[in-house]
Amino acid sequence: MKELVIISGKGGTGKTSIVASFAALADKCVLADADVDAADLHLILDPRTVHREKFSGGSRARIMSGHCTACGKCEEVCRFDAITYDGPGNGRVSKTYRIDPIACEGCGVCAYFCAEQAIEFAPVVNGQLFVSETRHGPMVHAKLGIAEENSGKLVSLVRTQAKAIAQERKLDLILIDGSPGIGCPVISSITGADHVLVVTEPTLSGLHDLQRVTDLTTHFGIKMQICINKWDLNEGLASEIEARARQRGVRVAGKVRYDQAVTKAQIKRKSIVEYAHDGAAVDIKQLWDEVSSGIAETPPGVTARRYS
Repeated sequence: MKELVIISGKGGTGKTSIVASFAALADKCVLADADVDAADLHLILDPRTVHREKFSGGSRARIMSGHCTACGKCEEVCRFDAITYDGPGNGRVSKTYRIDPIACEGCGVCAYFCAEQAIEFAPVVNGQLFVSETRHGPMVHAKLGIAEENSGKLVSLVRTQAKAIAQERKLDLILIDGSPGIGCPVISSITGADHVLVVTEPTLSGLHDLQRVTDLTTHFGIKMQICINKWDLNEGLASEIEARARQRGVRVAGKVRYDQAVTKAQIKRKSIVEYAHDGAAVDIKQLWDEVSSGIAETPPGVTARRYS
């Protein structure tokens, strides 16, 4: 079983469009959308959800006003200014303390020090995990709640579920749509993967963020290739990206031209390779041939550094 992760240094490079096309070109695979903060692969693949479950990435504190004696210890030990003295009164005190659920970091120190055991510290629902069927195979995706945290933990759950499905159905490839940037969800997306394709664009921000994300991938010792999407919008910067890649010893697997048909395909909820047979569709087919060959040459389990 091999894991191919497609990531980008910044959003808007066309990463998800390429993943959707790869899904159509792959013989059989399991799909996973690891961009849990803003998942959008489902917009193209039109999945049918067969299973959903709640995701809890931590706990949150809540003061039970009826038990509170307004001693103030919770406010004293809270380092996040999440506790205020404006809660409702009870039969013993005129006012009690209240915890702001948005400011609360879920550390639990207030509950630990509450002598009256007036603080409930319980798991909270941060999002949802979905298992769906698409026209190209099973898909695992998720949705993190608004302003919720622990996206890295949810990404790990998505990948774990995708691996279980791949083993159950005896599928050899897991195709993962990773998150943009270099933060926690990206690290969770690529850790222990067999192959990474970094999608960039010929802009100054694209070049800058490409350097950051290649540094991250190199740190984890994962085999990496680069794709320059919409390369013909700025041929000078595209050439500079190729030169930088050569300096780092990273192979440019392919370049995809700008094509308005990509947008037309998305409106019809199709990938470009399903919608057209020329233009960007040709480039992506060539890109897939190059990347899939690289995956086949990579023995499973060669990642230099694996972190749990």
